[in-house]
Amino acid sequence: MGHPPLEFSDCYLDSPDFRERLKCYEQELERTNKFIKEVIKDGNALIAAIRGYSSAVQKFSQTLQSFQFDFIGDTLTDDEINIAESFKEFAELLQEVELERSMMVQNASDLLIKPLENFRKEQIGFTKERKKKFEKDGEKFYSMLDRHLHLSSKKKESQLQEADLQVDKERHNFFESSLEYVYQIQEVQESKKFSIVEPVLAFLHSLFTYNNLTVELTQDFLPYKQQLQLSLQNTRNHFSSTREELEDLKKRMKEAPLTCKLPGQPTIEGYLYTQEKWALGISWVKYYCQYEKEAKTLRMTPIDQKPGAKQGTLDLTLKSCVRRKTDSIDKRFCFDIETNERSGTITLQALSEANRRLWMEAMDGKEPVYHSPITKQEEMELNEVGFKFVRKCINAVETKGITTEGVYRTVGSNIQVQKLLNAFFDPKCPGDVDLQSGDWDIKTITSSLKFYLRNLSEPVMTYKLHKELVLAAKSENLDYRLGAIHALVYKLPDKNREMLELLIQHLVNVCEHSRDNLMSPSNMGVIFGPTLMRAQEDTVAAMMNIKFQNIVVEILIEHFGKIYSGPPEDTTAPPVPPPRVAARRHKPITISKRPLRERPVFFGASVEESGGECDGVPKPRSHGDKPVIMRPPVRPPDPPCRTPVPPKLEQKPDLIAGTAEEMPSSVVASRTKFFETASRRTGSSSSPQGRIPGDES
Repeated sequence: MGHPPLEFSDCYLDSPDFRERLKCYEQELERTNKFIKEVIKDGNALIAAIRGYSSAVQKFSQTLQSFQFDFIGDTLTDDEINIAESFKEFAELLQEVELERSMMVQNASDLLIKPLENFRKEQIGFTKERKKKFEKDGEKFYSMLDRHLHLSSKKKESQLQEADLQVDKERHNFFESSLEYVYQIQEVQESKKFSIVEPVLAFLHSLFTYNNLTVELTQDFLPYKQQLQLSLQNTRNHFSSTREELEDLKKRMKEAPLTCKLPGQPTIEGYLYTQEKWALGISWVKYYCQYEKEAKTLRMTPIDQKPGAKQGTLDLTLKSCVRRKTDSIDKRFCFDIETNERSGTITLQALSEANRRLWMEAMDGKEPVYHSPITKQEEMELNEVGFKFVRKCINAVETKGITTEGVYRTVGSNIQVQKLLNAFFDPKCPGDVDLQSGDWDIKTITSSLKFYLRNLSEPVMTYKLHKELVLAAKSENLDYRLGAIHALVYKLPDKNREMLELLIQHLVNVCEHSRDNLMSPSNMGVIFGPTLMRAQEDTVAAMMNIKFQNIVVEILIEHFGKIYSGPPEDTTAPPVPPPRVAARRHKPITISKRPLRERPVFFGASVEESGGECDGVPKPRSHGDKPVIMRPPVRPPDPPCRTPVPPKLEQKPDLIAGTAEEMPSSVVASRTKFFETASRRTGSSSSPQGRIPGDES
């Protein structure tokens, strides 16, 4: 089970439970930092000590195998499972490589050490700076708050107002520091999945490419490397999509921190001070209070108890709540409550006047309710005009922009998008816009379509089915995923299902031109997952499920023909997976468990010198014999770019190489280009007579 997400709303409350969860993230951050230092240390030892190379690699592999990723959320995607198992695969592969290793790859520091050092300094180091600021601002705010709450109400009004402003300013500073720190620490926790694995992956590739004694093993490694790169790229795409949503949520939380309440949580919670009478006088005790309006229950947890005190959590049932008059007590922001469990009144002190209003409102007190207006973007409806707009957009894209590189990924101008939407949805003449004219470019049309779908009053795939669709995407059984999503599609309202079919058919058409537009089903899932599906609540936990929304859309595109050929036999519930000897489940990609094969020996001498070999049939070498490689290593295929190459490209290998070289290269591609070129140059110079036609390039 991974770490629970840190909700931005908890930054405002700053509860003990929030601090405890934040501490778990800090411990994980420190553990990752130590792990990166260990990898860097071991990598340097590997590069510097050729004589002790074998032992250094063994230690490095043990370090990799000892680390296990912790993820946010309760379920991993298939790509995250591949990433989670990647270090174990790397470690087992290194142990196999050591059986035939004879030389060290040069310039490995640029591939491994520098990226990890940059990640540790720029990401983890920056997070620690945020932590210092968070702790400093927190200490400053709470110390000022304690002094502020002890101010007498008999002081001058100007002095009290100035003190209120200072406390509000410090509270705002602390809240912003807390938000930035929580956002940063969660971003590092998510981004490390590819930021740490990718340099190690590039480093391993350099090792195998430069070692002529393990050419065949390098060729075995390449399919795993490319699959893992795709997993890393898909995870990076999911991360980017989720980060945009989290940034938007963080922005809304800054504007109204108490508007996003999680389901199942108390109506209001926070710190209150309680007046308690003792034999020697009156004291004010700090409590963390949680109030449930429906049950009228108030839970009070004491904070900073005195040594020897045995007071525990109090559970009270509220009878009434009355504001305390200012002239009746020498404290500000006070109100009285009566409970069934205690006789007499209990005097509570809130943290500010606004905070007291919220408590009074929740407890149905006499204090008037104040609501600040929350601006909400005008919602759109799934009506006849909307269908006409979607059809016109699809027709325009398929007519003049379906081969445009990055279609739907490239964003249009906001001004042009609003202009198009206002013109099309004008109540006086709705739909009277010609999208085929030169006035509207493809970026504006695609952005307008996404804007319309994203701002529907209810998403196309509805709030009601959202949880069931996400649960289906989380299933390990691949047959169940498809069957459950197939059944749920036919539970949609008729107009929603019609709109979904119209859109998915269009996305299928776009993906069929992926050689030109570089948009695969996975890319389309990242773009349209948050557009066609969204959770009803705005929480960090919901944002973490965006990657599973993307998987749902990807499945709809890849299996469009089956899903829309007709409804399943029984749509009342998702189908049970068909009986199998072994269920078809996702298995992590692996290289260490591949079947071992006999390694051929290539000789350039005569049959007599080669020990009787003829007809080009190699004789298996015995253990310990060194092979004489008389042909250059086959050039490894270029790694996938940031927009993954469609899976059908293997039919034309020459086209794959040419296309990949023309595309913008990924981080791994740029790091390994030198080593791939050097490998071809080294192999061809050492054995010219064994050159295969076509290898000159």
